[in-house]
Amino acid sequence: MKKRREFLQGLSALGGAGLAVQAQAFASPRAPTSSAPATGLQYNPAASFDLEVFELDMRRNRAGRMLLARVYRPKGRGPFPSVLDLHGGAWNTKDRRAEEPMDRALAASGVLVVAIDLTLAPEVRYPACVEDANYGVRWLKLKAPSWGGDPSTIGVYGSSSGGHVAELVAMRPHDSRYRAIALAEAPRLDATVSYLAMRSPISDPFARFQNAERLQRTEMVQNHKTFFQPWSSIFEGNPQQILERHEPVSLVPLLIMQGALDDNMLPSIQEKFARTYRAAGGQCDYELFAGCEHEWVAKPGPQTDRARAMVKAFIAKQVKG
Repeated sequence: MKKRREFLQGLSALGGAGLAVQAQAFASPRAPTSSAPATGLQYNPAASFDLEVFELDMRRNRAGRMLLARVYRPKGRGPFPSVLDLHGGAWNTKDRRAEEPMDRALAASGVLVVAIDLTLAPEVRYPACVEDANYGVRWLKLKAPSWGGDPSTIGVYGSSSGGHVAELVAMRPHDSRYRAIALAEAPRLDATVSYLAMRSPISDPFARFQNAERLQRTEMVQNHKTFFQPWSSIFEGNPQQILERHEPVSLVPLLIMQGALDDNMLPSIQEKFARTYRAAGGQCDYELFAGCEHEWVAKPGPQTDRARAMVKAFIAKQVKG
């Protein structure tokens, strides 16, 4: 893959500039990707791998909490596609374990999946969790080779508010606010990603806030007010409105999976975002799941199986492309 060769050549140059840690990650005889240039990146969604699952520290956030990463590593030679998982929780709750069933399903098909904790709004408001995610992309690019992953085509899986964070990271990968956390081992790495696969992303947080007010969901209303401070940031950090303002953004391929019965993030709001993204020149696969609510993938069933298969097929398409 031309893109992969160029990425590896770029990292090689960085190593020559003094990034010894990153150079070692590619050169280590224990790294499963040591022969990657010869074999190339391949992914078969129907494959089946045993997994090694482990956790490690990523970084300590501004509130003093250690953010952890949960790694789902296929037991095989690799290189495997690499995906960063960003959890939901209305910016106020949950952690790296929120999407474990989906993470395991993807990893078992031959994807290196790394789920990370994000700073929660009661700790530090917007854009702290977006800073975490931007850092997480760069950190995964650095770490992926030692876990058998390909660092040149990083994708993101985002759920609900994690999808909102994923959209901001992908659309604004070079935003100085979002990349405020330095990655000392590899300061030249950026947070560009190759694609996003999302379930019920909050693509328009202000529209979701208005819906919560209409339904008198006090806790959800407060979640928005806690996270978006000052309140003007709900418009500034709003993917739908970013597109409507015609800001210069990066438009990577998107997969949006939406429950037809979702009264948390309404399908009409999601469909509007998909149309706006396409009108801006981006590729957006929008899939509506009949009979499904906001978090349907948390429960076993045909529509959950369909969602997992859809994400795998989307990854395969992006890797092949």
